[in-house]
Amino acid sequence: MGLYQRWRRLRLAGLQACALHTVREAAVSTPPQWLVERLGLFEELWAAHVKRLKSMAQKEHRTIKITLPGGQKVEAVAWNTTPYQLAKQISSTLADTAVAAQVNGETYDLERPLETDSDLRFLTFDSTEGKAVFWHSSTHVLGAAAEQLLGAVLCRGPSTECGFYHDFFLGKERTLRGSELPVLERICQELTAAAQPFRRLEVSQDQLRQLFKDNPFKLRLIEEKVTGPTATVYGCGMLVDLCRGPHLRHTGQIGGLKLLTNSSSVWRSPGAPETVQRVSGISFPTAKELKAWEEWREEAELRDHRRIGKEQELFFFHELSPGSCFFLPRGTRVYNALVTFIRAEYTRRGFSEVKTPTLFSTKLWKVSGHWEHYQEDMFALQPPGPQRDHPTSHPTDTLALKPMNCPAHCLMFAHRPRSWRELPLRLADFGVLHRAEASGSLGGLTRLRCFQQDDAHIFCAPDQLEAEIRGCLDFLRSVYAVLGFSFRLALSTRPSGFLGEPCLWDQAEQVLQRALEEFGEPWDLNPGDGAFYGPKIDVRLHDALGRPHQCGTIQLDFQLPLRFDLQYKGPLWLSPFQVVVIPVGPEQEAYAREAQQGLRAAGLVCDLDADSTLTLSRRVRRAQLANYNFQFVVGQREQSKKTVNIRTRDNRRLGERDLTEAVRRLLELQNSRVPDAEEIF
Repeated sequence: MGLYQRWRRLRLAGLQACALHTVREAAVSTPPQWLVERLGLFEELWAAHVKRLKSMAQKEHRTIKITLPGGQKVEAVAWNTTPYQLAKQISSTLADTAVAAQVNGETYDLERPLETDSDLRFLTFDSTEGKAVFWHSSTHVLGAAAEQLLGAVLCRGPSTECGFYHDFFLGKERTLRGSELPVLERICQELTAAAQPFRRLEVSQDQLRQLFKDNPFKLRLIEEKVTGPTATVYGCGMLVDLCRGPHLRHTGQIGGLKLLTNSSSVWRSPGAPETVQRVSGISFPTAKELKAWEEWREEAELRDHRRIGKEQELFFFHELSPGSCFFLPRGTRVYNALVTFIRAEYTRRGFSEVKTPTLFSTKLWKVSGHWEHYQEDMFALQPPGPQRDHPTSHPTDTLALKPMNCPAHCLMFAHRPRSWRELPLRLADFGVLHRAEASGSLGGLTRLRCFQQDDAHIFCAPDQLEAEIRGCLDFLRSVYAVLGFSFRLALSTRPSGFLGEPCLWDQAEQVLQRALEEFGEPWDLNPGDGAFYGPKIDVRLHDALGRPHQCGTIQLDFQLPLRFDLQYKGPLWLSPFQVVVIPVGPEQEAYAREAQQGLRAAGLVCDLDADSTLTLSRRVRRAQLANYNFQFVVGQREQSKKTVNIRTRDNRRLGERDLTEAVRRLLELQNSRVPDAEEIF
């Protein structure tokens, strides 16, 4: 059932009463019944929580040790003392500017009692973590205003790198107009002036469903995200929202708040996607900081690439192809100059440019794993097929526009047998990519639905990995230096829904970390922010105004080679398929087993293919396809003379050799680790 159909059955008797009648109104009307009921349940649960906390403090009254920044140790009382109380003991300035705490490395509400011995530090707005808490609290204020003013059904409201946004549902036909933003902003400012406290409450799954029984979006999140017996909600004024936190002590810490944009976005669910409204904003601890930001933003707008592109007739966008750029002649010249520059760098660094199709069967994306993890962000279509005229015929495959090049490059690698001599194989592609980005997230040339990028993939052996990553880092530094960009690197490690074995991830992350440390540039750690298929190095560029932009990445993917069964013919000393002994007929099987045992006794990897149902030529071909370095064929002549007839995986015939001498030569080649054993045998 679609979310809209469920919305129609919600008990929103007060929705029309609290609808916005004119954009000049700022007073919040009588809240709808569902909002009142939710708040009443929260207050009941909160009263029980306060009583339980008081009982806990009495039963487990004990002294705990708290280590403050700088190493100072102080005593506190378990289930009683809060980080805010300790901040006040240090200084009133710290107590006023702290937005949250870190307790044993975990972000923590300032008003939440400490439970055990802890390392404690305080987060302010100046830190990245502090801004995330501050802006996350601000989006709760926006959500509360949207509920009370518009009767909105809240969806999600995260912080971002540069502020916050909230998605909410107003009904299938209702959208938010830009002229309504000032009223919504005024309600937000009233809520911050009221200094309403943020209250953290842990509840059971049943209580969660009762709290949000009138919100199908939250019920979906509970079903998908809440895996344990309990989860946390936060109350703030009349707002109650599902949230991990932490948050500010109260809304009065938000000294300046401004709403910036409104747009439509898409809430994806197992049913039909729903269109929701997205409002973004920015906030600061003081009005002075907000004013300084507004002055900075005015300068930024003058340098906005969309404005420059229009004024200089470089490119434009059109509603008939949303998220796609039209490059005009001057813009095309700039584009081609950049491609020529990157193409020359690719050539200088040993890359080969290739072209791959744009449209693929979804079977490809299922093999790669993208269909499972990325399906909602891909454009899929059902091509015309025989079922149009013949309904009883088999349906054709669903097709999808490629959102990335990696699976196509895997097909290119696998289309013929590969030798170790070809590694590392570096493939570069300027092909057109398509991604089904939500309309609200589109932003000029920085977020598109149709785009081209300098995209390359390197197929290499494990012992070549570190050198290739160093080469990629040098590539980045060289290109960004020419373009005048400063950048910051970050190592993003395995996420919760990762593919593969943890030990492989650990090894891959260590390789990337060593490369970063050797590179010498400063870098950050982003735990849990890697791709589902492997860890990565993210590159953030800074523009002329110092704004960060996520740009290039160096991704280590050890899942695709396994999923596509990518193989290369390795040297003898590394090969898991060194020798196979093949008897011509059943009469030679005993001698073949004797030869196999001798090879194994010498420490070589040796198998036997005595399948008499296949011809000799079929078995030789099978061994070559399996990449055995050598095939030892034994017939009646070889059996009588204790010899073997040797062939290589490239079907070179080395002729008849004494078995003992052949084993000795193989051991020499293996121990010397030569790369071309078949050629110099």
